[in-house]
Amino acid sequence: MATVYLDNNATTRVDEKVVAAMLPFFTEFFGNASSTHEFGATVAPAMKAARQKLQTLLGAEFDHEIVFTSGGTESDAMAIVGALDAAPERREIVTTAVEHPAVLNLCQHLEKTGRARVHFIGVDGAGKLDLDAFRAALSERTALVSVQWANNETGVIFPVEELARLAKNVGALFHTDAVQAVGKIPLALKNSGVDLLSLSGHKLHGPKGIGALYVKKGVKLSPLFRGGKQERGRRAGTENMPGIVGLGAAAEISAQHLDRDLSRVKALRDRLESGILAKIPACRVNGGAEPRLPNTCNIAFECADGEAVLHRLDKAGIAASSGSACASGSMEPSHVLRAMNVPPVALQGAIRFSLSRDTGEADIDRVLEILPPIVETTREKSPLWAEIRQQQCA
Repeated sequence: MATVYLDNNATTRVDEKVVAAMLPFFTEFFGNASSTHEFGATVAPAMKAARQKLQTLLGAEFDHEIVFTSGGTESDAMAIVGALDAAPERREIVTTAVEHPAVLNLCQHLEKTGRARVHFIGVDGAGKLDLDAFRAALSERTALVSVQWANNETGVIFPVEELARLAKNVGALFHTDAVQAVGKIPLALKNSGVDLLSLSGHKLHGPKGIGALYVKKGVKLSPLFRGGKQERGRRAGTENMPGIVGLGAAAEISAQHLDRDLSRVKALRDRLESGILAKIPACRVNGGAEPRLPNTCNIAFECADGEAVLHRLDKAGIAASSGSACASGSMEPSHVLRAMNVPPVALQGAIRFSLSRDTGEADIDRVLEILPPIVETTREKSPLWAEIRQQQCA
């Protein structure tokens, strides 16, 4: 049975070239990059090279603005907690109601424990941020604004540069969780107004367990981890050299092929989306009216059980998801779709298809063949669907 993987917003397959770049740093070049002897001196240049490759992909001004971490969640925490600690006179955070759990849950915790007051800005039915509410929430008490570059469930892209400018007007730092954006759309951080940016290696065909935080030169940030002087004193802990090299290789490959991959993947996404809308009645694209990541398609099927659809797709060898992998196992509807006021009739039937450069035309054809009867089968158990069908036939 042919398998189709369309859950790339959860994680991507590690590129063979990335694996090849990493392997020597497990065995041959195994030294600690902070050591002063030959073993350390041998691997240190590889870390600098990886930093420069990320600098190129991000459009950053300096390679030392890249701080290596364990992944997106740590990078988010490092930015948010570090910004609060660095500005004790400011105790407010402005974020959105549709952030990834790595940001949303942390901000909720900081508010619950009294460390900060948090403004959670809403979105409209298309996933577009409420700019009036955003502006109203900003003040001289704002320590940090944290807004994702692109939503992990719908792919909706936020106006990061405009939001960063508004944050600067009140003297606040601006952080963006760009885990889903890096390697999928062009970024140019040098003149963007962004102070802090989080990314994760496994979202761009790199390894898991490695990420980075972009910290613009001159930004004061208290370290999340206390210990050694690694990463210019910003992130203590022995550097994960295989992971760092792998992230650098993934960044280099992404930078080389970004334009080609963007157009090809978007064409496949649009073909999948238009095919589903043509073949399956009573479904809607969530966030389709806004600028989106080229690889992401979130479609809600009215009166369908999304979990049942995913289970049947999995049995047919097709991997998709109902939203964030970090929220899997929860029976609650997506907080993103609830914030968008997706109607209850469609809320439980939302499926996210996320493509990558590994996706081919045969994968799209397979989904368009298998999905329609699966959706119809799950709808047969819905009394509301039967009522809708009767009305259509009347």
